[in-house]
Amino acid sequence: MGAVIERLTGIPLRQQWPAWMIGLGHGGTHWIIAVYYLMVPWLRQDLGISYTEAGLILTSFHLFSFIANFGSGAAVDLVGRRVFLQVIALVIGAMALAAMKWAGGFWSVFVLLAFIGATNNLWHPPAISYLSSAYPDKKGYALSLHALGASVGDAIAPLAAGFLLVWLGWRDASTVASIPVFVIALLLLLTLNARDKATNDAPGKEKMTGKDYLAGVRLLLKNRWVVALCVMSGFRTVTLMGLLMFLPLYLADEMHLAPTAVGATLMAMQIGGLIATPLAGIWSDRSGRRPVVMAGFTGTTIVLAIITLLDNQMMLIVGVSILGFSLYAARPVMHSWMMDITPPHLSGSSMSLLFGTQSAFNFALPPLCGLIADTWGLTAVFYLLAGTILIANLMVLAIPNSEPNAIKD
Repeated sequence: MGAVIERLTGIPLRQQWPAWMIGLGHGGTHWIIAVYYLMVPWLRQDLGISYTEAGLILTSFHLFSFIANFGSGAAVDLVGRRVFLQVIALVIGAMALAAMKWAGGFWSVFVLLAFIGATNNLWHPPAISYLSSAYPDKKGYALSLHALGASVGDAIAPLAAGFLLVWLGWRDASTVASIPVFVIALLLLLTLNARDKATNDAPGKEKMTGKDYLAGVRLLLKNRWVVALCVMSGFRTVTLMGLLMFLPLYLADEMHLAPTAVGATLMAMQIGGLIATPLAGIWSDRSGRRPVVMAGFTGTTIVLAIITLLDNQMMLIVGVSILGFSLYAARPVMHSWMMDITPPHLSGSSMSLLFGTQSAFNFALPPLCGLIADTWGLTAVFYLLAGTILIANLMVLAIPNSEPNAIKD
């Protein structure tokens, strides 16, 4: 098996363990928000929160993700210490999830989700920069392992949280669910932090000045391909975030599924993504980024348009599995695409710009989806999401299908 993986990826297994560790950490960040999404239907009922208010709470996640994003990108390019930044992100996010136990209403949940949102984008720029520099010739595969970790976290969390919710209730479930994230943070600190610090402090390594950093950011903003990729990613992300927020509500409130059944259905979507991400990364390293992203977006548009027509749980599980495969296949490829078209010394800032754009796009969508759900029902939300991913698909044509490692000014 190991020989097959080495032949497919072109990377010896003994050199892949840092990528797997970073992927595990990424799974921790997604575990946190996936646990929250699963709890929303019961948290909402217990605290008397409307669909619109639930959407507004999610806006806090994206608002503070947007704010933290720029500091994270600058820290990566100016200071380094990428693994340490990732550890901080995991610890703060886990503390916020544990504190959900004491949430008393709208504003307390709003504030805690703001902390989780900030740590979400504190994670991504340093993690993606680390992997891109560690595996410069195999970015697609390395970043697919990063995305694979997210899919594992997204897949396991709903089912685990569903059982915890049945067993403990949503308050105690949130605290218990935070424990694995603290463990992952400790593992990263013990295995990769010293290695990253040694690389960052190596003699002869040039340090970027603040003036150089600002000049680089201006260069990124003038690059029409970078801007187009950011906007395309923004439309894709509002589709994903809307789905993660309102699919559990649809399953619980419209299909009247139990917490464990909701968790199992969401897990099916993430298993589809888990299968897709490494395959998409390898395919994009060989064939370019555009065909992989277009295939994923096209499949997502079709499934979202018909998903509410699936009237039993088994058909729904099949549908969301295909949806997860299509939607998550594009995630690591978009990150690799951004690394292809930007200079290596601006890797942190380019990812900061990408994730900042995604967060900015997500400001308005959650409350809009909540308002649509309160007015026309949850079914109407999925038609809106089909429209946003269709726009993302059309924007793929505005970006060159660059070969891996092609740097564009």
